[in-house]
Amino acid sequence: LAAATSCPAQSGAGAPPPLAREFRGAWVATVDNIDFPSRPGLTAPQLRAELDAMVARAVELKLNALVFQVRPSADAFYESTLEPWSEFLVGTQGKRPDAGFDPLAYVIERCHERGLQLHAWFNPFRAWHPACKSPPAASHVTQRAPQLCVTYGKYRWMDPGEPMAQKWSLATVQEVVRKYDVDGVHVDDYFYPYPEGKTPFPDDASYARYRADGGKKGRSDWRRDNIDEYVQKLRTIVHEAKPHVAVGISPFGIARPGVPKGISAGIDQYEDLAADVTKWLREGWLDYLSPQLYWPIDQKAQAFDVLLTWWHGQNPKQRAIWPGINPGRALDRARNWRTDELADQIALMRAADRAPGHVHFSFKALRSDAPHVAGALRDRVYAEPAVAPQLAWLAAPTPKAPQLRRDGSGRPAVAWTADPDARFHAVQARSRGRWRTVEVVGGNRTQCVLPEGCDAAAVTPIGRNGVAGPMATLAIAAAR
Repeated sequence: LAAATSCPAQSGAGAPPPLAREFRGAWVATVDNIDFPSRPGLTAPQLRAELDAMVARAVELKLNALVFQVRPSADAFYESTLEPWSEFLVGTQGKRPDAGFDPLAYVIERCHERGLQLHAWFNPFRAWHPACKSPPAASHVTQRAPQLCVTYGKYRWMDPGEPMAQKWSLATVQEVVRKYDVDGVHVDDYFYPYPEGKTPFPDDASYARYRADGGKKGRSDWRRDNIDEYVQKLRTIVHEAKPHVAVGISPFGIARPGVPKGISAGIDQYEDLAADVTKWLREGWLDYLSPQLYWPIDQKAQAFDVLLTWWHGQNPKQRAIWPGINPGRALDRARNWRTDELADQIALMRAADRAPGHVHFSFKALRSDAPHVAGALRDRVYAEPAVAPQLAWLAAPTPKAPQLRRDGSGRPAVAWTADPDARFHAVQARSRGRWRTVEVVGGNRTQCVLPEGCDAAAVTPIGRNGVAGPMATLAIAAAR
């Protein structure tokens, strides 16, 4: 027999340590079926099975977030009134999925049950991808508003210089945030597109209208103004709808060639993509930044450690810096990455930040059990589950302390009362004098199985902005 008591955690010997905090995300790319689904046109049970397997793998590796691509090319992986279902999901753009299946709604539910955040990833201005084979649906932007679109290389793009193109793109974000319980909105690096050789982006018509309306700026400054306006409005519409939803951007990892000193290769993001990323950080127009630092530490022209230090130095408002890293390149033998490259990069990020984080590109690479990629993450780098760092400037209620009890089943398990303000619960257990995090579970979960032989448990509720509520502990002592 045993007696169990629940009480607020006390400081001092034997108290649970602070929870490990680190954003551990992975991009789930849907464009051209990179990560999901495995092919277009799957049945609803097949889609559920693939998403279930993905979430289970993320939990196995001790990730705590998926960044799921919901709008790859002005199309939708969710029920939209504005844009058609994606060809990459259904095989023919605009066709409804089998049984009306909604991938975004389903993956949100599954992620939250398993203690994972779900960030909805948008490509803001890409309108057509060369991997698309079916004709565009009548509701697609290229059909409904062809005047907003231009052809550049093999792609179609919405012109960011067209005010209606910006409104259209922002409306899709607004629809998702209002309708779905996402934890974040995530925008990738395609603002103005990457250069197609020396061919200029074809925005003569929109720039001419700007000048005819009295605009005085040169084209480069005008383009940056367009993207600045988009980024400002993006954060405004997201936080007006749901103040706790984080806004993240994943730009190209180099701001400009030669910045910082020694970084000598790479496109000119400021000039070519019209992305003044350091301004966005200075102004606090985002909640987290994930610069794509896809290069190894020893590659001097784009040295990972040099770029990491530089980005942290551009952050006066102390927004979260969670770089993008590329385990896919670690699997490419031709790139000759060191065996410990991925682990060493994560160690550098942890040393640089009290609230570290990173995002893996992409989930496909994490399916491999290669010892220097997923094997290293699961067995060595991610020793225990971690909670994503708090973004305390986002408005969300702080959950109350849970009331703990034994679950009455005879198993080593702890149960508690759920607070609707808790997005997750972090469960710690003590065995042989050592505490460790057992699991991070969804806010609706009210019990957790504990390791055999543990003599105490602690449960901490986590709010939607990552702020922790009061921890409660459960002491288990032998009855006299």
